[in-house]
Amino acid sequence: MKKFIGLIAALLFIVLIQPTFASPQKDSDGAKQTLKIGATPVPHAELLNLIKDDLKAQGITLEIVEYNDYVQPNEALIRGDLDANFFQHIQYLASNAEWSSSLTSAFGVHIEPFGLYSKKYKSLDDIPDGALVAIPNDPSNGGRALLLLQENGLITLKDGAGLEATHFDIVSNPKNLQFTELEAAQLPRSLDDVDAATINGNYALQAGFNPLKDSLIIEGSQSPYVTPYVNIVVVKKGAENDLRIQALKKALLSQKVKDYIDETWTDGSVMAIF
Repeated sequence: MKKFIGLIAALLFIVLIQPTFASPQKDSDGAKQTLKIGATPVPHAELLNLIKDDLKAQGITLEIVEYNDYVQPNEALIRGDLDANFFQHIQYLASNAEWSSSLTSAFGVHIEPFGLYSKKYKSLDDIPDGALVAIPNDPSNGGRALLLLQENGLITLKDGAGLEATHFDIVSNPKNLQFTELEAAQLPRSLDDVDAATINGNYALQAGFNPLKDSLIIEGSQSPYVTPYVNIVVVKKGAENDLRIQALKKALLSQKVKDYIDETWTDGSVMAIF
């Protein structure tokens, strides 16, 4: 009888401790092995899909959430819905105080040259006086658009206007260009309604443009202002050394990814920085 009671007690002990110790340990380990990252489709999600198996071999499941705008990925990261995002450059991150106070760059991967496009005109010289030009409505990319136009002689900005220049900083505008500001994702669609539009590289690619062939003008690798526009992987501050982020960094900055970029975007519309 004593042996029987002792056996029952032992079984009850095992049953009682199982939910307390075994299940949380499993959940904790599982969470550590999943990396959820938000990205715009081209080229960011494309590059992430390329390295999924590489991370899987290290026991990390890469979950990619695609976005078609530049606001939601940062908001989702701050809320904790994502572990990282991959779509923006450091200048864009710095343009919002809430984002820059909570988030930081983990590492840079590539540059997507910014260009001026038109469905109505085939060259810069064809753009008429008073033409309507669409530019991004966020300060970092709006300034980038104006710097591109200045570099190609269409406008002149006042000294010290910097990377976040606005149309109020224009001191010379020989063609009397008119500007309208739109969300970056809307710029390709605006080409039916405007004379020209400055478009971010990823949205130009998504719209089916070949940036080097289809743009009227485009940033060059030697443009003096392109360094702040390197596309970066962003995390919450303090998470830069997370082992999952370090594994992601090693996989994205690999020869495999560089070769893929060089072979896929031979037109220079995506350029690796490593």
